[in-house]
Amino acid sequence: MDRSIRTVDDVLKLLDGLFARDADRWTADAAEWWDGFYADRDKPVPFFVAKPDENLVSYAERGLIAPGRALDLGCGPGRNALHLVSLGWEVDAIDLSPQAIAWAEDRAREAGAEGAGVRFHCADAFALTAAELAELGGPYDLIYDSGCFHHLPPHRRVSYLALLDRALAPGGHFALTCFAAGEQGMGSEVPDPDLYRESRLHGGLAYTPESLRWIFSDGLTEIELRRMYDEPPESPAFGEAFLWTGLFRRDARIG
Repeated sequence: MDRSIRTVDDVLKLLDGLFARDADRWTADAAEWWDGFYADRDKPVPFFVAKPDENLVSYAERGLIAPGRALDLGCGPGRNALHLVSLGWEVDAIDLSPQAIAWAEDRAREAGAEGAGVRFHCADAFALTAAELAELGGPYDLIYDSGCFHHLPPHRRVSYLALLDRALAPGGHFALTCFAAGEQGMGSEVPDPDLYRESRLHGGLAYTPESLRWIFSDGLTEIELRRMYDEPPESPAFGEAFLWTGLFRRDARIG
């Protein structure tokens, strides 16, 4: 007889186990899968380019965000973290994959940014305690997520919101890009309950603007929510219209 459920974390881990092992893209056990994904740096993956997201560039150019301390979730090869550093931010960038972190560190050296305002960490951001986040340098003025959120199963939105609550400073900004609903093949529109019945995430979940507004409605004020702009190959920024981009500000009274 197994009566092991006592805490919310126990429930979340039980729900993790309802998915097939090869569906995991969100826990430390997924590091090996992501290592395989990042092993070939010449693979024709759109976001392998050494360019920042166009929306992140736009936020800074329009004065919607100003340099401070930033946390880059699921940083991959570090393209957005390095852009923030170039604008004067101090950045902690986290990814599950040692391969991704190694590539990001190589890019930092090539850009002359090694040790100049950016620290790369191979870790599970959702497993970090408030004390560990404080040791890293939080709370943060900006939390940026380019393609991490849509790889989470529904129940791990609870973990995600808890991380924002622990790590985002009052008055700070949260920004993300994620798969947009209605783009055939670029994100699953399978309803949440059916994902558990099928034990898989279909490569990532698509969201509508209404669902994003609802998920991030508690203590966060929407600044901008739109499709990412398509960017041509010669553009200095990355952009694909199958993604949503969102910028939210945390209520300054929360703390």
